[in-house]
Amino acid sequence: MEKIKIIINNKEITTAPDKTILEVVRENNIDNIPTLCHDDRIEPYGSCFLCVVEVEGLGRLVPACSTPIRDKMVITTNNERIKESRKTALELLLSNHYADCIGPCVDNCPAHVEAQGYIALIDMGKPKEALKLIKENNPLPLSIGRVCVRDCEDVCRRCYVDDPVAINYLKRHVADLDFDSKWTPEIKENKGKKVAIVGGGPAGLTAAYYLTKEGYNCTILEKLPKLGGMLRYGIPSYRLPRHILDSEIKWITDLGVEVKLNTEMGKDFSIASLKKEGYDAIFLGVGAHKASSMRLKREDEIEGIFGGIDFLRKGEIEGAVKLHGTVVIVGGGNTAIDAARTALRSGAENVKIVYRRSLNEMPAASEEIVAAQHEGIEILFLNNPVAILEKDNKLTGLSCIKMKLEDAGEGKRPRPVPIEGSEFIIECSYMIGAIGQKVDTFFVKNEKDIELESWGTVIVNEETYETGVAGVFSGGDVVTGPMTAISSIAQGKEASYSIMEYLKTGKAKGGDFKFFSFKHKLASISETEFVDYSKNSRAIMPELNALERITNFEEVELGLAPEQCNAETKRCLECGCSEYYDCTLRQYCDEFEIYIENYIGEVRKFEVDNSHPFISLDPNKCINCGKCVRTCADILKVSALGFVKRGFKAVVKPAMEKSLLDTNCIACGNCIDVCPTGAISEKF
Repeated sequence: MEKIKIIINNKEITTAPDKTILEVVRENNIDNIPTLCHDDRIEPYGSCFLCVVEVEGLGRLVPACSTPIRDKMVITTNNERIKESRKTALELLLSNHYADCIGPCVDNCPAHVEAQGYIALIDMGKPKEALKLIKENNPLPLSIGRVCVRDCEDVCRRCYVDDPVAINYLKRHVADLDFDSKWTPEIKENKGKKVAIVGGGPAGLTAAYYLTKEGYNCTILEKLPKLGGMLRYGIPSYRLPRHILDSEIKWITDLGVEVKLNTEMGKDFSIASLKKEGYDAIFLGVGAHKASSMRLKREDEIEGIFGGIDFLRKGEIEGAVKLHGTVVIVGGGNTAIDAARTALRSGAENVKIVYRRSLNEMPAASEEIVAAQHEGIEILFLNNPVAILEKDNKLTGLSCIKMKLEDAGEGKRPRPVPIEGSEFIIECSYMIGAIGQKVDTFFVKNEKDIELESWGTVIVNEETYETGVAGVFSGGDVVTGPMTAISSIAQGKEASYSIMEYLKTGKAKGGDFKFFSFKHKLASISETEFVDYSKNSRAIMPELNALERITNFEEVELGLAPEQCNAETKRCLECGCSEYYDCTLRQYCDEFEIYIENYIGEVRKFEVDNSHPFISLDPNKCINCGKCVRTCADILKVSALGFVKRGFKAVVKPAMEKSLLDTNCIACGNCIDVCPTGAISEKF
């Protein structure tokens, strides 16, 4: 056969003429041209337009999979024009891809803990494997399983059926099962590098865990008497028992982490002194341990007044503060609730919470609010203190004023406004101000190269967590201000990987781009999409009786029973795609850094066909590449699938829109193998 010569990316190729551009490129290993619709076993289709290339003399790009070569053809397979075209093609495909790559629960978790995965493993009777999966992103599940604010449950799709899955309770369950055996990770070969971690809270402990696991030598420097940070000094033991926290901390430090307690940055050491001691990198993970002022006259002088976090920390270090009479807590967050419930257990006869907004705006976890009310704590909504009453320098009461809410604009909480002439007095022996916390930045006052935001937090590179000082990183409350423990864990892990990159290459690097498709980002989700699911009640956490528990600091929540867990795992709707790790479409979206916002418009929705015992057919994920249709018809000669309707409305389904079970499908699985998106998947 006569040969022809073509030029591809400035390289001359001699080849047979009966080939396509894509075939020649692949045969000669010239480039890795992306494609979603091509398969060597079937005729080219040219539907996805990812494989477009530039041919000299043509004003348009052409699909490499279906364009035959010709003598003296000059081809370019990759340049900015081609990249932009491929990216646009992907964005258009994704703008109608009504599917979830991962469960919303995973996405909404700051640490992206694989909730759907570990729930499935629990359901399969594999708690150890579930725990290993949890600890890939959260090394403190014993503690977080007790105190997490449950961002995952806020977006659980089960809410469209009844109540969210008890994700956090399930996490605690598998962590509790492992309490005595303590699975430990493999520690990699020591790399001979030292990292100083300032602060032994969730961010610092997490950074130490991941760095130690990878073979780095970590030392935690903590100014307080024990490790744990806000987990210890900001959360009462009736929520997080200290033997649980101590056990989990010991599990991390026993991996080889050195600990120095009662050691404070700015007094006992500095960044310069740490570098002189041979530390190759430093992580600042200091918590927000400073109570915010209520701005009431003489609040720092009158006996009987505490800051919320100060009150909790004092009780942890010195033992429960002895109280009596009426105690008023000002604030509406979790610290306010914790202080109120602690005050009740510390001898107070009456505990009242004063909050300037309504229940709907109260930031504390709803479960904690309900628990406090069950214990007899009164919450005075729409009230605010305006003055302190005292006698002989001792608190005797608070002068308060009633408030009303006014609209503050779209997306903002209603603004509380005083009602003139509505002042009243609450007589009390103690007041605890819990309106917020902040970072005490004393520790960096002599570190002139560490820059602070106007509100006092450390400025870092948002991608790498590196401060303005090379090799010095920071994360957690000290960067964000007061946040949740799981948020600090997330930043501790992310910063640890940046530190590893810095120690390997001398330059910090952030995480790789990840694209995720989500239904709720394309269209409104309706309850009608979930009508096939039966309503099943969420597991109720067993608790100590309210009258019994207010007399002590024993753990209130007792943990789910095994039978409750078995029932709860089956409530998961498995929103994330089972083909996530094999999805070619998603992999290309990562590579091209896809954003679909500019192309969102009308979105088609289809019912998922689960009638077949082995195969699930989800047209919502279909990109009309036709590979399944052509494989079934041209290779297997079965034709169980085809295109129904035309144009924009075209979709792959069995003929006459029958269910897959009612076709001549032979369940060979070839359609699953060729599908690039998970639209056709194996049923597990």
